[in-house]
Amino acid sequence: MKFGYTIVYVPSVPEALTFYKDAFGFETRFLHDSNQYGELETGTTVLAFASHAMGEMNLDGQYQKADPNAAPLGIELAFVTDNVASAYAKAVAAGATPIKTPIEKPWGQVVAYVRAKDGFLIELCSPIGG
Repeated sequence: MKFGYTIVYVPSVPEALTFYKDAFGFETRFLHDSNQYGELETGTTVLAFASHAMGEMNLDGQYQKADPNAAPLGIELAFVTDNVASAYAKAVAAGATPIKTPIEKPWGQVVAYVRAKDGFLIELCSPIGG
């Protein structure tokens, strides 16, 4: 078995794809004609987005929608970069909500946090040991 992809349920798949391109530089890999599902080019593991309508269809409405006005859900997306400060500034300029500015952790990793427009928590971090 291998980890295949993560799907994030969002209000608008095209808007999410645009935000993640503007904020983090990820290109769209696929967008279904229905605009209900899309994927980004993120490396080996795919980051995908599906509409809340699809989530309700798939899960009979039994999931918690992310709310940008409430505390973040207990999950984060982590994007690794060699320049956390620059990535943080770019994300905030593209509309991400700043949560924590870059800080060096005791183990040497630099980490910062933002929230996507749809409310998901995003960690921007340097490679561990880098």
